[in-house]
Amino acid sequence: MGSFSIWHWLIVLLIVVLVFGTKKLKNMGNDLGSAVKGFKDGMKDGSTDAPAQQVTASQKATDANTVDVEAKTKS
Repeated sequence: MGSFSIWHWLIVLLIVVLVFGTKKLKNMGNDLGSAVKGFKDGMKDGSTDAPAQQVTASQKATDANTVDVEAKTKS
């Protein structure tokens, strides 16, 4: 009563295959695999990069379209 036997899992697998079909399950598996691979690559690339520089008020804007503003709170 505590856990499912192998027969329970085989029946669940058979029902899932009947409902979704093998092509749909294959596509979902490929999508999941590529997402995991992309995540791992992103984590590996992120660990070697230097931390981003913090923008300070003394740095000049290099883009002519950038507007320098200061946030103020309402009182």
